[in-house]
Amino acid sequence: MEAFHHLLAGFAAALTVKYLLFAFAGCVLGTLIGVLPGLGPAAGTAILIPLTFSLDPTGAIIMLSAIYYGAMYGGTITSVLINVPGEAASVVTCIDGYQMALQGRAGSALAIAAIGSFVGGTLATVALVLVATPLATLALKFGPVEFFALMVAGLCLVVGLAGKNMLAALLMTVIGLLFAMIGLDPVRGAPRFTFGIEELYDGIGFVPVVMGLFGVAELLIAAEKRQARMIQADLKNWMPTKEERRASAGAIGRGSAIGFVLGLIPGVGAIVPTFMAYVIEKRVSKTPERFGKGAIEGVASAETANNAYANAAMVPLLALGIPSSPTIAVLMGAFIINGLTPGPFLFQERPELVWTVIASFFVGNALLLILNLPLVGLWAKLLKIPFSYLCTGVLIFCVIGAYGLKQSLFDVWVMLGFGIIGYLLRKLDFPIAPAILALILGPMMERSLRTTLEMSGGSFAIFLDRPVALALLTVPVIVLGALLLRPGTFSKLRETDTD
Repeated sequence: MEAFHHLLAGFAAALTVKYLLFAFAGCVLGTLIGVLPGLGPAAGTAILIPLTFSLDPTGAIIMLSAIYYGAMYGGTITSVLINVPGEAASVVTCIDGYQMALQGRAGSALAIAAIGSFVGGTLATVALVLVATPLATLALKFGPVEFFALMVAGLCLVVGLAGKNMLAALLMTVIGLLFAMIGLDPVRGAPRFTFGIEELYDGIGFVPVVMGLFGVAELLIAAEKRQARMIQADLKNWMPTKEERRASAGAIGRGSAIGFVLGLIPGVGAIVPTFMAYVIEKRVSKTPERFGKGAIEGVASAETANNAYANAAMVPLLALGIPSSPTIAVLMGAFIINGLTPGPFLFQERPELVWTVIASFFVGNALLLILNLPLVGLWAKLLKIPFSYLCTGVLIFCVIGAYGLKQSLFDVWVMLGFGIIGYLLRKLDFPIAPAILALILGPMMERSLRTTLEMSGGSFAIFLDRPVALALLTVPVIVLGALLLRPGTFSKLRETDTD
């Protein structure tokens, strides 16, 4: 009841004109940041911190938080319209969102993304209010052993993205893990596989890789077809049909749960819940063959998990003082700049600030829905731009996105190189998603495994002594077992080898 009274007081403050304007400005700026490929929530939030220097601490945190979850939604727009993820978490949306755009259903894709983002963010905030303390305590129990088991389970689940070609998915996963090993050894600090190139000491940047595999590769495919075409979209009937809303309802519910639970675990990252929600939705679907060809459930699950994660990731920060992602780390820096230390003592020392910020999450999600849902037609009008002009714009955005993060021309060359690789992979019908997820999870997996082995003196038996880790490791066994025992699996593998 005490928390409920604090929340009511928080709403009274968050709904004042001043804080409403801060939340609105943050949502607009965040959406624009999300639209720009390569910038992303972390970089965008960091760049815009100076805008809040003249604000009071509560207003500064409200605005920066709105920028964060606004950017999480904004990446949807370019993912659907031009197949270029505005930020990393929108990679999965490209899979079905762009196909819907090609079919003239861009309006429906953007509308269901806005609805799913609102529902996911709101439900996650409700759960934050109700169970923040016990869930944060649970997340705190995740050590290196559990982290490694979770990452293995995630990599195993991504095999489902490949459909029938499991061998190709496994191969792409291994390639992604190999690329993830480039850089400094996480334990010894010695460079490996860098070939003397100093820019590789920090590893291969995720932004230029994604821009290349998705943006530049799409441009090469379009140039090969030599089509100066215009994608047509029905701007009058942009709301999802009754059948699409019914099909998306379950995906939105499951995406909310997945995004919230994974948002509590520090270090998971925003891309993991979107991938996992998509894979699970494909698994439970009665018609999984539609995924990758414009299934609205794929867009709904990914976008809902995306925003649910964004709101849930605030739990470890507010309750424990632990940043669970790069963007949350930037927000933690904003707290410190304003003389605040996130954690349990913040609830005791500044409860009015904490609960006003939490109440602003509800307000910000509603503002995002109001801001984006009626403007779906406006966003969809981008599809009327001649495709040749659109290609030029996409290339410019990709170059800016790849260069802007570190101001490095090397990243631009990496982007172009991976663009060629992505083009070849598409021509050979190899799935790109497993490699992307492996590139993200690889460093985390290695750090967790090596720390685990140091704890156990080199014994793998530690995984059998930790119930949570053991339960997570059963997931790969079950999934791989189901795939291998599926009728015709080995014949498909033999056909692939023959080809």
